Amino acid sequence: MTVLLDDTLLDDPRRLQDADGGGLLRAAALAGAQVRSTAEAAAEGGIDRVIGSDRPRALVLLTRPGVGPAGAQLLAALLGPACPVPVVIADVVPGWVGALDVVFAYTDDPGDGVLAESVGLATRRGARMVMAAPEDGPAAQAAAGRALLLPQRVPVPHGLGFARVLAAGLVTLNALGLLRTDLDALADELDREAERDHPMHESFVNPAKSLALRLADRTPLLWGLDHAATAVAAHGALALASFSGVVADVAGYPQAVIRPALHRAAISATSQADIFADPDDDEGVPPRVLLLAVSKGPVADAARRAASESLRGADVIAPAEEVAGDEALRAALLAVRFDLAALYLGLAAGRLGGPGFVSPAAR
Repeated sequence: MTVLLDDTLLDDPRRLQDADGGGLLRAAALAGAQVRSTAEAAAEGGIDRVIGSDRPRALVLLTRPGVGPAGAQLLAALLGPACPVPVVIADVVPGWVGALDVVFAYTDDPGDGVLAESVGLATRRGARMVMAAPEDGPAAQAAAGRALLLPQRVPVPHGLGFARVLAAGLVTLNALGLLRTDLDALADELDREAERDHPMHESFVNPAKSLALRLADRTPLLWGLDHAATAVAAHGALALASFSGVVADVAGYPQAVIRPALHRAAISATSQADIFADPDDDEGVPPRVLLLAVSKGPVADAARRAASESLRGADVIAPAEEVAGDEALRAALLAVRFDLAALYLGLAAGRLGGPGFVSPAAR
């Protein structure tokens, strides 16, 4: 699907503001505030008391439609194979859940009846539970007095709550002693990313605008070089679909290379000879390969070298080259950049605002 892009709009702050009548860019810049407010709500709600000091038999991550599934994938990736307890990602509470287990859930739908049933089942069986959800609705009612509810203190439209689900999950993992993440440092870095991606900054110095321009008139192939990066890629695809109408392929690199037709197309698109090709001779929309890297270390470095050798002209996006911080921080930064890039792309293509567009905030 070709995106007809008005790239002059990206470097005209006044036109950008006029186009963004729903304030989506401003909402996306609140990722750091979402992290801080979620951490504060968890502390005030006594998360250490709710979770307790006993290691759970299993950690269940409940996923509901929206940003939750990619958030759960990222939390599982951050825990990694060395996690001392099994991690289960599910749409509903498994039938075996009980008092020895911890359940984490996220939704931004106040009327999520399916989640309400899961919450009721988990709490009746004595499972310790943390839920990030609206304060009203059946899920919140099911959790009342029996689970820690983390309300949304910094409202943002649907699709822009990835920082919140990640923060809620991280404070839960911190309380369980399964992970140690500095939420203050994460929030500060997301504030700096929002500043780097500010509409006032021109495209050549604005990472989100630059990314949007790279993706225009292309089919993005978002291939993760590690599990955390692949989870962020899934969120990036959601953001692109939600805010710019762009369909993206998502895969971990080992999975991507065993799909021969698409892998050959990716090699062709990233070859040096491709720069001399006549785009009018091509059929369809050419791909743009983005290799995403979040993890560091020998294994991650080896994966990156192998991918770069195979796809020499691919874009490599590795936050570790830009900022210091742990894996969670790097993943969050990349997710926020995709949010803003998708918004810039949608605005420049005329797909946000105008007749027929329903703001995510209105859904």
